[in-house]
Amino acid sequence: MDITFFGHACFGIEIGDKNILIDPFISGNPLASNIDIDTIKADYILLTHAHQDHVLDVEVIAERTGAIVVSNFEIAMYYNAKGFKIHPLNHGGTFKKASFSAKFVNAIHTSSFADGTYGGQPGGFVISSKDKTVYVAGDTALTMDMKLIPLTHTINCAILPIGDNFTMGVEDAIIASDFVKCNTVIGCHFNTFPPIEIDKEEAKSMFLLKGKELKILEIGNTISI
Repeated sequence: MDITFFGHACFGIEIGDKNILIDPFISGNPLASNIDIDTIKADYILLTHAHQDHVLDVEVIAERTGAIVVSNFEIAMYYNAKGFKIHPLNHGGTFKKASFSAKFVNAIHTSSFADGTYGGQPGGFVISSKDKTVYVAGDTALTMDMKLIPLTHTINCAILPIGDNFTMGVEDAIIASDFVKCNTVIGCHFNTFPPIEIDKEEAKSMFLLKGKELKILEIGNTISI
């Protein structure tokens, strides 16, 4: 499972010959100016919620690639009305394909489109291939619901927001990693805007003190798990 960071909370996950794109917000992010969205591969676009900093580039990428938009019912219907291919989910449901599955799990946040359309309830995804599983928390506060995840999945890597203000910060993300029983964390949702700016080295040190690893990827970089 190869994971590429495209900035903010946008990731590409390559599993075999399939490409999953999560929360595409690239063209509006000056920190991601090195990314050419016309080269991004996507068979499926998974959306955690409807805020603009998670869906800005959905339409241009889906139109070019023919990707299926996978999200909660309200978000899926929003893109269905625009003529895009969709697969609606709701909490506890799993999108299943031959090479991977993606379970939609709880998150505590809000969700609305930039035009004011209601975006349903936010969520995260537990994405599993044959031998690896990654938890994508989405924008969320720390929640006890995270403790349910390791009851059914062994998490190899957790992608957690660490920027505070709009989501949980570093201290709560450390607790979240305890809840999901995963000591390897990729940070997201930080430094894009002034309210979520953090000291990256301090954040990594805080994780290290708890015996955990916080990976902060450069935009455009890929790691394998």
